[in-house]
Amino acid sequence: MKDKDFERESGTGPSPEGTAAGKAPRLLLAEDDFDMRTLLAWSFRRTGYEVVECPDGVHLVDYLFSADPPVSPRDFDLIVSDIRMPGVTGLEVLEGTHDLKGFPPMILITAFGDRETHEKAGRLGAAAILDKPFEIEDLLARAREIVSPGFREDFPRREGRFEREES
Repeated sequence: MKDKDFERESGTGPSPEGTAAGKAPRLLLAEDDFDMRTLLAWSFRRTGYEVVECPDGVHLVDYLFSADPPVSPRDFDLIVSDIRMPGVTGLEVLEGTHDLKGFPPMILITAFGDRETHEKAGRLGAAAILDKPFEIEDLLARAREIVSPGFREDFPRREGRFEREES
């Protein structure tokens, strides 16, 4: 199996129409630990999310910016990413995308969550950061809050990171 095909093996990739009322929220999940990624993906799917899985930060960036066929970050409602991953860290993804308008909110998860990491994630616009081990229900609750209507309008703007779409 080609690396690029890995992310799509769930069969729940984004549709070109984007998220509409009544549609399942779309989640992009990046976690290098296979067992953790499997558990998180299963937990999100069980609660109604469509999940696209990436095995590390390199695949996350590749999926967002080099996928064939192309996808738009706007196709996702939320990104959940581990911080420490081979190649590209979750913080590096956040840092490289925090000023892109319309980019989905990110929840970062980490087993190495010191105060400096939390502060940097906050400055870069992370919607939340959870330290491992965490309760899956806590992650799901934060995700529900973040994908709920109105979150993006209330979320603190970071250099124009989000723009309200006009109807």
